[in-house]
Amino acid sequence: MINIAIIGTGKISPMHIEGYLKFPKRCKIVALVDIYPEKAEQKKKEYKLDCEVLDSHKKLLGRKDIDLVSVCTPPFVHCEIAKDFLDDGKNVIIEKPMAASLDECDIILEAAEKSQTVLSVISQNRFRNPTWKLKKMLESGIAGKILHVQVDSFWWRGHCYYDLWWRGTWEKENGGCTLNHAVHHIDILNWMMNGLPEKVSAFIANVSHDNSEVEDLSSAILKYQGGAIGNLTSSVVHHGEKQKIIIQCEKTVLSMPWDPVCCKSREDGFSDIDKKSKKKFQKVYDAIPDLKFEGHTAQIDNVLTAIEKEQPPIVTGYDGKRALELIFAIYKSGSLDKIVNLPISPDDAFYTQQGVLDTVPRFHKKSGFIENFDDKLKIKS
Repeated sequence: MINIAIIGTGKISPMHIEGYLKFPKRCKIVALVDIYPEKAEQKKKEYKLDCEVLDSHKKLLGRKDIDLVSVCTPPFVHCEIAKDFLDDGKNVIIEKPMAASLDECDIILEAAEKSQTVLSVISQNRFRNPTWKLKKMLESGIAGKILHVQVDSFWWRGHCYYDLWWRGTWEKENGGCTLNHAVHHIDILNWMMNGLPEKVSAFIANVSHDNSEVEDLSSAILKYQGGAIGNLTSSVVHHGEKQKIIIQCEKTVLSMPWDPVCCKSREDGFSDIDKKSKKKFQKVYDAIPDLKFEGHTAQIDNVLTAIEKEQPPIVTGYDGKRALELIFAIYKSGSLDKIVNLPISPDDAFYTQQGVLDTVPRFHKKSGFIENFDDKLKIKS
């Protein structure tokens, strides 16, 4: 039996709780931790858990009855908490984004290497049937070389979203929509493209949230080794939140949502739809089996299996760092108005949180805050 502790019981924690509860013969939640312990008590009652409630993760250090920890706190404390537990010999799952900076990722990765424990960063959208099948189609090689990729990470958030005390600041949230919303699409992009682009050119802006320092819109052009070009838009101002990934290949377009189209050339070079080829690609796609679980539950299942079988998880800490590397390349390009080469070197200002804080623009001043939405507290100046 794998004993679980969950650190942070805010809005994302139910995804972890419900995921673990799907596997009662393999794991048990034994502790909930939150700096607002009443929130943890509420989750304990809601899910009828037989567990401890604590107000600090440090109270769990040194205990032998904890095997796996889910870190579900705001990102600015991910590094400290993850390192503490990895140094303590615990396996760790970290919610996205992995950390506040690339050097913090290195600290976490080094701790995981020393402890020889399992480390995974939540990328639950890899574990959804449309994403999984899209990756399998690419791996098959049936579509040919990738020519262009388009990622629309479109979200919408109201003005009051950034009233929460830690949101909307570079110091606490570490970024805006590119980091905290598009991170999943960026992880999927890196996964589909088997790595990072060579060059990034980007713009960042805040067009709709004047209670936030950080960007609510970014647009980037990506150049890959081998010639492929990418377009990545990250947003919390898009009504309808119509998100998509479109990968143009030599023989067809592969996309999520799935919509295969195959063109064939006329004698004059203009296009006709190749219905026969479309049916072929559809048949291959339909033959890919569905996942047994999806989302957080599927990734938790994979991490439990990695612990049980002493093998790496599908999503590693290095994957978490690569997603951040592309994000900080976008921030660097958008802040300095220049093309950025990847990888980002450790002596670059954008490798550290302080370097980022010293360089990025503050679009607006955050003048008020709410400590906890659940308590419906008034905004404090």
